[in-house]
Amino acid sequence: MKAHARVVACFEDGRTVLRELRSMAPLTLFPRRGRGPDAVVHLVSSATAPLGGDELLLDVRVGPGAVLRLSGVAATLALPGLGGGASSSTVDIEVADGGSLTYLPEPTVVTARADHTAVLRASVGENSRFHTREVLVLGRAGERPGRLTTTVHVTRGGLPVLRQTQEIGDPVLDTGLAALAGKRVLATELVIGGPPRPVASGEWWARTCPAPGVTLTTSLAADAVRAVNGLEG
Repeated sequence: MKAHARVVACFEDGRTVLRELRSMAPLTLFPRRGRGPDAVVHLVSSATAPLGGDELLLDVRVGPGAVLRLSGVAATLALPGLGGGASSSTVDIEVADGGSLTYLPEPTVVTARADHTAVLRASVGENSRFHTREVLVLGRAGERPGRLTTTVHVTRGGLPVLRQTQEIGDPVLDTGLAALAGKRVLATELVIGGPPRPVASGEWWARTCPAPGVTLTTSLAADAVRAVNGLEG
């Protein structure tokens, strides 16, 4: 299955309007109705996905002055396909100077025998705000995970601020202290342009500043709730 969804938010007449909202199963976009100045869109998986062989693409464009919140409503299950093969999902984001995007998908669960690659690319303006969170869960309860490779590439004002790749599913590496230390859930939060937060760390969490005005927090835990709570530091 190949699917391409797209959302374009613009600032017009004192509020954010959705100039384009295009869904394609399993990527279904539902706008929240209201009269507030900001726009809220929910991302719903309208079919079981991603399966082995699927290629999913989500385009997000936020114009100058626009404020968009895009959030998931249920966890994503990366599943093997009937004929084997890998699946992929790409989120391509552009936030124009002065725009603001909050992108908060629900956790991704890497089920047994899955082989999935997830890519997030974001181009953010110098005076823009961008907040995103990724939660990776190694298998369902009592299940060994499949393989997952995630890549995040973010630029601000044309300059790179974050480029990292995480591989999950190797039983040896996942238990090492340099990787997941045997924990089942990895949560990562990136904030660009928000209020400054100090560099700090604690038991199984750490907050760093990879570039001025950029905060990256990571958290390891046995379950998703504790991993997300760890992002609060």
